[in-house]
Amino acid sequence: MKRILSVIAAILLVSSCAQKPKKALSEKKEERIENYKIEFGKVSKTSVFKEDGLSVWGGTLVKGEDGLYHMYYSRWPKNIGWEWVNYSEIAHATSTSPFGPFKFHDVALGERDNNKWDGTTTHNPVVLKVKGKYYLYHMGNTGNKKIVSVPGKAKINWEHRNNQRIGVAVADNPNGPWTRLDKPVLDINHEDENAYDALMTSNPSVCEMKDGKILMVYKAVGKKFPLPAGGPVVHMVAIADTPTGPFKKFPDPVFVFEGERFPAEDPYIWYQDGKYRAIVKRIKFEGKKRIFSLVHYDSEDGIKWDKAKNFEISDKTVTWEDGTTTKFNHLERPQVFRENGEPIALLCAADTIDTNNIRHSFNIQIPIKITKEK
Repeated sequence: MKRILSVIAAILLVSSCAQKPKKALSEKKEERIENYKIEFGKVSKTSVFKEDGLSVWGGTLVKGEDGLYHMYYSRWPKNIGWEWVNYSEIAHATSTSPFGPFKFHDVALGERDNNKWDGTTTHNPVVLKVKGKYYLYHMGNTGNKKIVSVPGKAKINWEHRNNQRIGVAVADNPNGPWTRLDKPVLDINHEDENAYDALMTSNPSVCEMKDGKILMVYKAVGKKFPLPAGGPVVHMVAIADTPTGPFKKFPDPVFVFEGERFPAEDPYIWYQDGKYRAIVKRIKFEGKKRIFSLVHYDSEDGIKWDKAKNFEISDKTVTWEDGTTTKFNHLERPQVFRENGEPIALLCAADTIDTNNIRHSFNIQIPIKITKEK
């Protein structure tokens, strides 16, 4: 009898195990890489994109279904000076390689009716592909277009600067046409004069979150300090269920350093290997002199950001394939391009200043190597 009961118990145990559902793939624990070390590779001289007679700034890259690499970038006439805030447009170039050479294709987001919120200026694009559609986030503004620069010294048109807002244009194809929205996708805070973004919003960086939502980190300027400059200049976080919003803003600034009014600029964010990652332009002051570098942050949730273990990335120095080096006056607007999920290139705005104090700016595509540390 005991033997019969033992056999029945064994059969029931096997049956119970067989009926236990398998763990869904989506429930499997994601492989976690704690730390990234980001390093520059050597750069080809053909990985520099410039246009005669134009100031070229920044660049964001996506691969199309046509097999081409589509870069969107800011540009404006060089002969008027550093007048990006009131004369920039977003242009489009293509290449068969993410490292170029790139060739101008068309203007993606140009000037339109100046009664529109982005009627005169579009600048600092970042492109995101979600579910087969292309989203081109950007800064836009409108104003009087008055040129205020003088030779050798850049000034700023404050009307245009303080009219900056964040927008997004949508297309089914990287060649366009782009549908522009009649309102900003992320406006200033109109309700609270003490808000960090009560004066302007600009320079969006976006990525798709692991749950499919859209994470945005953006530049914000408030009215705590005297106008027209205002300040402090900080970065804030917002999240939306869809690429076109609405975005929910979070209250605390990120990439901050205590006592500093303008510590960082131009973040690029993405999600990979269990963390949100960011490459950011760091701004330090030594007296009145500003020191720029590229640094690295990471985050568990995209809302709270910490300095990564390997924080410093570059002091603006690039090594060319022939072994020579160049330390640029500016190396900023970092934009990571990933192929098959892996970061392979960092697009940056760069410039040189000649003996006549004229600024020559361009986009540079830098190979990057990422060492992953568990």
